[in-house]
Amino acid sequence: MKYIDEFNDPDLARRLLDEIRATVTRPWALMEVCGGQTHSIIRHGIDQLLPDQVELIHGPGCPVCVTPLDVIDKALEIAARPDVIFCSFGDMLRVPGTDRDLFRVKGEGGDVRVVYSPLDALELARRNPDRQVVFFAIGFETTAPANAMAVHQARRLGLANFSLLVSHVRVPPAIEAIMTAPACRVQGFLAAGHVCSVMGTAEYPDLAEKHRVPVVVTGFEPLDILEGIRRAVHQLERGEHRVENAYPRAVRDQGNPAALRMLEEVFEVTDRNWRGIGRIPASGWRLADAFRTYDAEHRFDVSGIRTEEPAVCRAGEVLQGLIKPTECEAFGKACTPRTPLGATMVSSEGACAAYYLYRRMTGGPDRQGSRIPREEMNPVG
Repeated sequence: MKYIDEFNDPDLARRLLDEIRATVTRPWALMEVCGGQTHSIIRHGIDQLLPDQVELIHGPGCPVCVTPLDVIDKALEIAARPDVIFCSFGDMLRVPGTDRDLFRVKGEGGDVRVVYSPLDALELARRNPDRQVVFFAIGFETTAPANAMAVHQARRLGLANFSLLVSHVRVPPAIEAIMTAPACRVQGFLAAGHVCSVMGTAEYPDLAEKHRVPVVVTGFEPLDILEGIRRAVHQLERGEHRVENAYPRAVRDQGNPAALRMLEEVFEVTDRNWRGIGRIPASGWRLADAFRTYDAEHRFDVSGIRTEEPAVCRAGEVLQGLIKPTECEAFGKACTPRTPLGATMVSSEGACAAYYLYRRMTGGPDRQGSRIPREEMNPVG
């Protein structure tokens, strides 16, 4: 297949759905750990087209949403300094800190700029030698190689006015944390294809074996997701727990060797706090000692940050897959994209944002509550 439309074919979608229905004999709960997949699932109504026995649980797959509050508040303090040009991807501007966001800092005079690559920030540092340029380096394994390359280039070019505020997180330790949580209901995982395109699949077999859960690497189009679900259900029904690559057009088992070498040189694994979840061992990256001079947390004095989450916001439970967004009392009322209480409502990959955008405004623990009659639905929109 060469074109994206071929991964949105309604006839193929119906055939996959028919096979899933013919296979499933008991209830199964699968978790996707990717905000892009969550939005595709909700946009196309995939969760509502599946047989009643198959439940999709939205995991902590939104990198913006899991960026810890103390790091957001540090970003806000650094961005407000008059000698700083603070660079970020656009989806971070409305993410709420304790009492403001980057958009407000910009409105109050801070030099906050939206860039499309960390190399854009690097170029700003080259053009503005009298200013400190800070890039907000967040995300999963997908975005980490480009940020590592930016630091590598800064050192090569001798740019002493460039730094990263790093909050990178890693997916496999998050899966481990999910599976060891007392309230865990997850019986299988749809792994994010873009993460595996960088890292490969080597970290997943041990998780699958230890927790006896299938892990299926999937893409982001409707047929990708349905194929991932089909494979996971087949494994569950047969009592299997293997890693399968259902996204071979983008993912190789060995990942991207060049990207992996860059990550190994520039970053080192560290414990990391996840917003709404807490501290997960070995779940993040920080700059290695050889590149520590480019670490904005070391360059700027941002200690003594005191954070406070809104008491009514249940984004942490949404991120852990414990509730659906509509089970939060603030959803669509006190918390909307214009008045967000949590990052899950404003991020382009947040589960709350997906439910709001695609008008999933009702429903609760019983996922049947907001179902659209099957005869009124198009499998792929």
